[in-house]
Amino acid sequence: MKRDEIAVDFKPHETAEAVAWRVQPGLTDYEFAVERMERLASEIANGTGQEEAWLVEHPPLFTAGTSAQTDDLLWSDRFPVYKAARGGQYTYHGPGQRVAYLMLDLKRRTPDVRAFVAALEQWIINALAEFGLRGERRDDRVGVWIVRPDKPPLPDGSPAEDKIAAIGIRLRRWVSFHGIAINVEPDLSHYAGINPCGITHHGVTSLVDLGLPVTIDDLDIALKKTFVSLFGEVESVPACPVSELPQ
Repeated sequence: MKRDEIAVDFKPHETAEAVAWRVQPGLTDYEFAVERMERLASEIANGTGQEEAWLVEHPPLFTAGTSAQTDDLLWSDRFPVYKAARGGQYTYHGPGQRVAYLMLDLKRRTPDVRAFVAALEQWIINALAEFGLRGERRDDRVGVWIVRPDKPPLPDGSPAEDKIAAIGIRLRRWVSFHGIAINVEPDLSHYAGINPCGITHHGVTSLVDLGLPVTIDDLDIALKKTFVSLFGEVESVPACPVSELPQ
């Protein structure tokens, strides 16, 4: 079944508290983010934690998913490289890119990994549509893509496409962590350090690169609006207190 044909309604089946919507200012340390995600995912699985969407930016870094190939890392000493427990291959995170980590209990929703990935893609597509941009999914590669008729076609004659958003998730006891990354205005030259997600014949783009004067705050508003229609109600909560952050 193609992902366009998969049902992507991931609202809770039963009455549940709203998903915490947490926006973290500044740049968030990656190791701290992973530790916090894993802790919260365990609490949710044990019935003691609240589901959460946590929006962050990271300093420049590369992460290697469980399918990462060594040859796809082209810069090994410019930015930190972290092994990530999520699926997928190499990806870049950095300022100007909105990362949304989702800690959701799929047992309360739909315990189906493929459907969850399709729902995440649909969330990104719906958010991009708020700015008049058509994002598309592809059955042979995860993420969200923009067709670029302004660029030369590929050698096989198909239209050029650029990736604007990446997806990499992990499930533990049917609770998700890791999530999505959408390019707003990152330094796209940093992608030269990897073959993003193992793909060498497509490019990478961002909202600003496409000529849209969109800020991270603008995208956050669109993400929050479109999240509700797919995943259920949210409640805004404060950022992680300074006492929790690495010193």
